[in-house]
Amino acid sequence: MPLYQSCRQIPYLILVPSSIVNSQDNVDIPAIAKYFNTKGRYEEVNPYLHEDILAVIKPVLPPASEQCQEIHLTAIIRHGTRYPTSRNIRDMQQLYKIVLHNASGEDSLLKEIQTQWTMWYTEDMDGRLVQKGVNDLKHLAVRLSKLFPSLISEEKLRGGFIRFTTSSKHRCVNSTLSFKAGLTELWAIKGTVFVHAMNDTLMRFFDQCKRFVQEVDNNGSAVVEVNKFKQGPEMSRVQEKIADRLKVLHSLITHAFYLCAYEFAIKSMNSPWCQLFDEDDAKVMEYASDLREFWKRGYGHDINSKSSCVLFHDMFSRLNKAAGEMMSGQQVSEAVTVQVGHADTLLPLLTLLGFFKDSTALTSTNYAAQTHRSFRTSHMLPYAANLVLVLYDCGGGELRLQPLLNEKPVTFPGLTGPRASMPLFQDVKEHYRGLLQGCDFETECQLFKHPT
Repeated sequence: MPLYQSCRQIPYLILVPSSIVNSQDNVDIPAIAKYFNTKGRYEEVNPYLHEDILAVIKPVLPPASEQCQEIHLTAIIRHGTRYPTSRNIRDMQQLYKIVLHNASGEDSLLKEIQTQWTMWYTEDMDGRLVQKGVNDLKHLAVRLSKLFPSLISEEKLRGGFIRFTTSSKHRCVNSTLSFKAGLTELWAIKGTVFVHAMNDTLMRFFDQCKRFVQEVDNNGSAVVEVNKFKQGPEMSRVQEKIADRLKVLHSLITHAFYLCAYEFAIKSMNSPWCQLFDEDDAKVMEYASDLREFWKRGYGHDINSKSSCVLFHDMFSRLNKAAGEMMSGQQVSEAVTVQVGHADTLLPLLTLLGFFKDSTALTSTNYAAQTHRSFRTSHMLPYAANLVLVLYDCGGGELRLQPLLNEKPVTFPGLTGPRASMPLFQDVKEHYRGLLQGCDFETECQLFKHPT
């Protein structure tokens, strides 16, 4: 099945430089790595990067696009690879302690974990960016500069035409700094400080949407389907299998799966934790995570996507401003906008735009029927996931907008036609007219007064 089923994927060419950089041929990739959902590496979504981390894809644009010139680019980017949060680390420490001291038996994997693996995570790591995460953003910056050299250029950076906004979380601030470092190192720029703005209203809107916080984020009943699936037959099979090998409680099995995922994302290590799970197990674990994301950030509740209205309007206001400046003969004052946030920033916005929407909702009972679902966070939201919108001037007052997701050109859901990969900007605005005229953050996020 195609990677992006709900948004028709556009043909592209992979351009690999003659000098291979950072080849990962020697990395032992776990067979289950493509099921790590939001804990997955960017390279598993774009496998051509295994050969060259600086390879870029070149969209095969529709005919008559040669005269189109890029005038503005907006990139909304998830932070790079990070350590687990302190809460995750405590859970993993608990699992490891039980396996190390309480489990016994002749199982070879159990013995390998007990004798050859050591718990090295400490609570002070608490979600901080790792070196791999620094490289994620540096490499992304270089690749985007190669894809759009007239916009992400040394001249534009030095001239202040590239603006940076970030969430206040350290992993996002450091990801922003890493993106900038990728450009300054590429062009050997030294001694210049490029300012970024911290804006949690835009990049952590989910914290400030009172209705979302009360009705979904702090409401256990909002994710009842997740809890039902964890008690269902598919998850019980995996839990019993792994619990029997490790001699631990069923509730701790998820931590074993994420120990595998973190070890691979951070260290490129195929650890013994990974050998516990086969591909069928990993698919079940992935679905459990997708269920949670669906009901907590995706299509499960309307307020999930509506909480991103503020970012949606900000995105279109920047596009409109660039379009207005170009149409009036002025220089576009903000050629590039780079906004760095979280998976929880990107998923509600993608949902609001209509990406990855299946014909039926994900539930606790339709796992088998959702084998080919579009809503798969392993494909959508790896570390450094990104949505890029590029505005083109095609002459004669014709403006077109090209969306890319994780550097691959896609189509806006619901927009069709021979040039759907680069539709008229006016058609995009018409398509989202209801949201542009409505979708007010303050209105959507106010707490409704329920009758007593």
